[in-house]
Amino acid sequence: MPASPIAVPQAGAYMLNTLRKGARGWVAKLLLVLLVAAFGAWGISGSMFSGTGSAVVSVGETIVTPNEYRLAYNRQMATLGRQLNTQLTSEQARAFGVPERTFGAVIAGAALDEEARKMNLGLSDERLARLVADDPTFHDFNGRFDRNNFARILSSVGMSEADYIASRSKVAVRSQIVEAVADGLDAPDALLTALAQYQAESRDVAYILLTPDALDPVAEPTNAEISAFYDAQKSRYVAPEYRKITYLKLEPEDITDPEAIAEDAVRADYEANKDRYTTAETRTVDQLVFSDREAAESAAERLASGASFDTSAEEQGRSPSDLRIGSFSQEDAPSDAIGEAAFAVSAAGGTTGVVDGPFGPVILRVAAINPASVKSFEEMEAELRRQMALAEAYDQVLNVHDSIEDALAGGSSLGEAATSQRLDLVTVEAIDRTGRDPDGTVRSDLPVSRDLLQGAFEAEVGVELPPLAIGSDGFVWYQVEAVTEERQRPLDEVRETVIADWKSEQMAEALGARATELAERLKEGDSLEEIAGELGLAVEQKYALQRDGQGPVFGEAAVQAAFGGPAGHAGVASDASGANRIIFQVTAVNDASDASAEALSEAERSNFSSRIADDILDQLVADLRTRYGVEVNRTLAERAISY
Repeated sequence: MPASPIAVPQAGAYMLNTLRKGARGWVAKLLLVLLVAAFGAWGISGSMFSGTGSAVVSVGETIVTPNEYRLAYNRQMATLGRQLNTQLTSEQARAFGVPERTFGAVIAGAALDEEARKMNLGLSDERLARLVADDPTFHDFNGRFDRNNFARILSSVGMSEADYIASRSKVAVRSQIVEAVADGLDAPDALLTALAQYQAESRDVAYILLTPDALDPVAEPTNAEISAFYDAQKSRYVAPEYRKITYLKLEPEDITDPEAIAEDAVRADYEANKDRYTTAETRTVDQLVFSDREAAESAAERLASGASFDTSAEEQGRSPSDLRIGSFSQEDAPSDAIGEAAFAVSAAGGTTGVVDGPFGPVILRVAAINPASVKSFEEMEAELRRQMALAEAYDQVLNVHDSIEDALAGGSSLGEAATSQRLDLVTVEAIDRTGRDPDGTVRSDLPVSRDLLQGAFEAEVGVELPPLAIGSDGFVWYQVEAVTEERQRPLDEVRETVIADWKSEQMAEALGARATELAERLKEGDSLEEIAGELGLAVEQKYALQRDGQGPVFGEAAVQAAFGGPAGHAGVASDASGANRIIFQVTAVNDASDASAEALSEAERSNFSSRIADDILDQLVADLRTRYGVEVNRTLAERAISY
């Protein structure tokens, strides 16, 4: 495929827009696997389609090479790792089913590719060029395709232009099948009406909340019970791998030197920006509103003759709180006329004549005057020094960065580089992959903690690592000083924790058993009030509980249980915290037979239609797999991901 089409002028790419709109379900999303994976930070080298000559997956005559499978696998690993905020190991990936999810994705993609081949689907060079040009990844600051940006990004991930264009073409061709099958599909109104009625149905529930306080305390376990519990739950008491890390952080705040700013410069800045430190005069204003100007003029005459403003308000049936319109500067007044009139009053307590307000004639009273104020130079000096020093530091960050890099390149240690720049070298004595200290405390002070921890747990001890960026104006250099391997904590070390866990489990079992016993009594005809009275508890009411009505007491499990039967239905469920049990009875079912499809929001309609489209695409892929046959080489797949 020639690279020249990418020079086509920018234009609306219909196919790309359709592809984006269609990428809502899992089948549509997997169409982008190869393309998106190519831009993952997984150390890609060489051609994306360089393969080994054998296929990990074959669907008809379409194959998935080991390299393509590896990229798809890495993308699944990265996605799941982001969700769990950790770097997955191979064993964890298998436990979470990553290999099977990857096979599902690549097989579905290959099935669609084979169908496209059978249908002789293709893409013109012009359309392909417009798709590439419309990709915002390659745009400049003006939103236009940048040829140099295109080449730079592809080069940074080790991908040739020909490979990228071939990948983009494959994705676009797949999308033709997707849009033909599911694009523009709208759920029928009858189905949406049923959904609206289902969602709107509510229930009234009476319940009692059974807490551990209602039971006798759990007795102390014997040594035999402690040992047995520890042996059965050993994996809970494994100390994770810890690493000792040192790091050097460079941000503008780290190199600010307020004392280096000359007083003359600080004073000059203060004088130049004095308006910023001036608070304008504000006035607290009350108003009387009149229906017509004649009534307002009459009231103004009475006020001028000595009548009370409050008396006039009482005649209108208004309390003092009804009069207050607020405190404001002249600039922020509700209207220019009100501002001019209120600020023309000479003293607090004075009133104005009749003013044309936004909603009719009014008379104003200035209840209080808050004079303007100016913060002195002495009050502002420390803050101004800090701000000016910080501005200078922003200009110096890159120079300091280069000095640190030069020092490290010249053989200096990280500590020596820190000392030369008068920066602090921070040592974290022990931290695990999740950012916790050995005592379980999460470290909240690590810069770019996610990236730093990921890099540290992939690095060898003492190896110089590239710095990480902190936003657009900072950097952090780091290295691993020591590794403490994962180990099984002996019982003596975790004995108190084991006892607490055993007691907690025993209490949960006892609480569940007692709640189940009480719920059975309720089902057999005892009243909730009778049971509550025996326990010294109050019967609570939850009215109009809906299927999405989770709260502090009724969590998802309890809501599902309450909707598990008709009126009179009784049962037991954990509360939202999981620590207590809810013994409940449905006292009323409030149907929503009058709800219609119009009750659903546009987002809900769109989401439901999207889910139907996904189901149709799932059925299509299943049919294609059966029609063309699927062959999987799991041995080759294992080799592909072990590189």
